[in-house]
Amino acid sequence: MGDTIDGSSNAALSARPEGQKEKKGGWIARLFSKSAEMPATSNGVRADVTPTPQSHGMINLRRMRVEDVAVPKADIVAVPNTISEAELLQVFRDSGLTRLPVYDGTLDTPIGFVHLKDFALRHGFNGDAGSLEIDQMLRPLLFVPPSMAIGVLLAKMQSERRHMALVIDEYGGVDGLATIEDLIEQVIGEIEDEHDAEEVDFWVQERPGSYLALSKTPLEDFEAAIGRSLTHYADIDREEIDTLGGLVFVLCGHVPARGEVVELPDGMSFEVVDADPRRIKRLRVLLPADAANG
Repeated sequence: MGDTIDGSSNAALSARPEGQKEKKGGWIARLFSKSAEMPATSNGVRADVTPTPQSHGMINLRRMRVEDVAVPKADIVAVPNTISEAELLQVFRDSGLTRLPVYDGTLDTPIGFVHLKDFALRHGFNGDAGSLEIDQMLRPLLFVPPSMAIGVLLAKMQSERRHMALVIDEYGGVDGLATIEDLIEQVIGEIEDEHDAEEVDFWVQERPGSYLALSKTPLEDFEAAIGRSLTHYADIDREEIDTLGGLVFVLCGHVPARGEVVELPDGMSFEVVDADPRRIKRLRVLLPADAANG
């Protein structure tokens, strides 16, 4: 998904003006070169340091791959090239995004992306300046393989002045989307902003017995909402767990991968909808059939 109007998690950082370009390869190139600097042992041989899953830093520029940080295909907000002016305006408003991939037929046939600024300059924010000609507003997309190191992608984004990239699988289909902020967060940590601080909808009910929840959802609040305790499935110290993500981490004993499902004896399950090697981001909680029907 492109970047957000308010700078949320899919936002791309503003492009540097031409007169302010870094010299000698740019700041990303310098970061990438520094990521190779490893501590040396007493005999002068460089030590092999493996970061923990929760760590961040410049070493991730070489260690992590695009597939580790990309937004999954199911979560990409994109529009068809047949979309109407009113519909496109509504997608911008509802999503809060400023960049939207555009596809022909299906998302596996992307043809570019449309920028909110281009739309506003042509049609105004009320979308009342003539019929939509989205083909004339398309900007080129950057396509990358999932195995590319994030440091390489950062350097590529800087040199080509691109803010987001589509991840393409071995069959040429779209597998995910990565933005500059997604990559930089692996170096400097989570980038919080006003939108993140004000987010209060920790979960939504998709249908009876199915909830889509953020990892940071307060465990006590969620238990109260569904009317059942979630900490009796294992030897868990309630004082050490505050969130749904923390509960699933304890149940797994590791940071689960995207798509991993934790099934419990009574029929309840947790599906990891979004995660990276450092943390769980979103979960789908499925209640047992009797609880869902009740």
